[in-house]
Amino acid sequence: MLIFENLEVYKKAFSINQKVYRFLKHNTSIVRYMRDQLGRASLSIQLNIAEGSGRFAKKDRRNFFVMTRSSALECASIVEFLVAEQEIAVEFHHELRGGYEEISKMLYTMIKNLEE
Repeated sequence: MLIFENLEVYKKAFSINQKVYRFLKHNTSIVRYMRDQLGRASLSIQLNIAEGSGRFAKKDRRNFFVMTRSSALECASIVEFLVAEQEIAVEFHHELRGGYEEISKMLYTMIKNLEE
């Protein structure tokens, strides 16, 4: 097993990315640029956790986790817009929003721990 696969934050990012992937795959009514942006930002969370976990220097790992947290906030903003435009169900919005918030909090803790 690779190091990132043991991280709870990676598992959560993987799970939420699966939900987003399936949602975007079946909801072609959402304009393409919005689907592309959400898909890329969601995948970026998962990939940056994996890549950052492999960095040896604390500063490098921290920088990856900062970028990752930014992507989580980007996703939350896109989901907020999509629910306001009635492109996604309120329940799914809450599920995604809660997931991004949890990932953001976990990353924040990881970032702070790397600063010490």
